[in-house]
Amino acid sequence: MPFFQFVKSSYSSGNGECVEVARNIPGAVAVRDSKDADGAIVRVSPSAWSSFAIFAGRSRRV
Repeated sequence: MPFFQFVKSSYSSGNGECVEVARNIPGAVAVRDSKDADGAIVRVSPSAWSSFAIFAGRSRRV
């Protein structure tokens, strides 16, 4: 099992609604809820993550 090194999102707010992302494993990006570090991890390809990040960035400007 890969060892993901999670980092809290810079967009996380101070009210506990936080997402952590790990990009240290080649070919994978892992995402989890920071409130549940032992919970589910969503794994996606780097290209899928990039597409999501671009979309999310555009959504924040609407």
